[in-house]
Amino acid sequence: MTVVTRFAPSPTGSLHVGNVRTALHNWLWARKHGGRFLLRIDDTDLERSREEYVDGIRADLSWLGLDVDGEERQSARFDLYEREFDRLKAAGRVYACYETPEELDIRRKVLLSRGLPPVYERKPADAAVPEGVAPHWRFKLDHDSPIAWTDMVRGDQNFEPKTMSDPVIRRADGSWLYLLPSVIDDIDMGITHVVRGEDHVSNTAAQIQMFDALGAKPPQFAHEALLVGTEGKLSKRLGSLGMANLRDEGIEPIALVALLARLGTSDPVEPVTSVAPLIASIDFARFGRAPARFDEAELALLNQKILHHTYYAAVAPRLPAAITEARWNAIRPNLMTVAEAAEWSAVFDGPFTPPAPEEADRPVIEAAAAAVSGLEWDAGAWPALTGAVKDATGAKGRALFLPLRRALTGRDHGPDMAELLPLIVKDQAIARLSAT
Repeated sequence: MTVVTRFAPSPTGSLHVGNVRTALHNWLWARKHGGRFLLRIDDTDLERSREEYVDGIRADLSWLGLDVDGEERQSARFDLYEREFDRLKAAGRVYACYETPEELDIRRKVLLSRGLPPVYERKPADAAVPEGVAPHWRFKLDHDSPIAWTDMVRGDQNFEPKTMSDPVIRRADGSWLYLLPSVIDDIDMGITHVVRGEDHVSNTAAQIQMFDALGAKPPQFAHEALLVGTEGKLSKRLGSLGMANLRDEGIEPIALVALLARLGTSDPVEPVTSVAPLIASIDFARFGRAPARFDEAELALLNQKILHHTYYAAVAPRLPAAITEARWNAIRPNLMTVAEAAEWSAVFDGPFTPPAPEEADRPVIEAAAAAVSGLEWDAGAWPALTGAVKDATGAKGRALFLPLRRALTGRDHGPDMAELLPLIVKDQAIARLSAT
């Protein structure tokens, strides 16, 4: 069996981390098994769907490195839905309903007041049909066939259809709801595995009977625990966790992928620079039932760790010309984002005016200014400079190193000065030490 997964976003907004996690796990599963990962644009809601969101979805998947093996659009498949709908209608598995939302709400409240589950009550076949009212359509569940499947995350699942309402599959205006078109598409596209959030579990129960009614074997399902934030539900803040926002913050795509691949599993989040170990380790048996916690601070720290292991060639197109490979290797342990590398251009090449030294530090700076011109500008420059200053002033430790770092870089902390100093233009170093 060739594994085929799909990601099925609605183009009514931009992707956020919750969407991306679903797409990623589907992609990882397909890649692990040498299968196919398909994109299905669920644009049946023609009023809310926007082409710019379709373009954004494609761009975000590309940025994340989630290559797609095929694309379908539901808006181009209405003829297929119509044919399958007619087939179900002829088989007696869909039926027309005429209640208004207000009537249904009243009936639910009545049932609840009696201590009964608010399950939709089917009308007799000979019930009167109101004139001038267009029907909406429900799928007729088979009450005599218990629903069961083994979920790849949640284990054995069992539903009693008598306790479930027949789901609405089509509105009175003829437009489609999610449930039936999704099943028809999964059959037609040969989907073998559906990975999605646990909020779809009850949908799956109804859809399993739809697969059966259409004469198809259901795919395997994996229902993941939903993401939550550090302060509870993530949904209130998903807008700020879109891909555009994360890109603007300097988050590397591999950092987001590395975090989302492991969130909710028993595997550690690691600062990988390749998706290969993530593909190899994807295993839904290692996913837990507890909500997966998404922490932006953890993402930022992971981003930093990944940069510390990122080779120059991977970031060179995004670096200023002044940041050579040697300079990148020197500063990368001190970067939170690639964009911060630009701030070091002035440190290396100038122009740069060092801060005025504290009075107690002036002897150290003056001794360094006297010694620096005669130094060989190579890997031994920093030991030679600090040795000369120590001999001249007796300064050592922090009293020796910190004033020199401040004068040369303007910072109290940073890369190893033995590696950094030879990468600073020598004339600039001389000018900075002599500025006092």
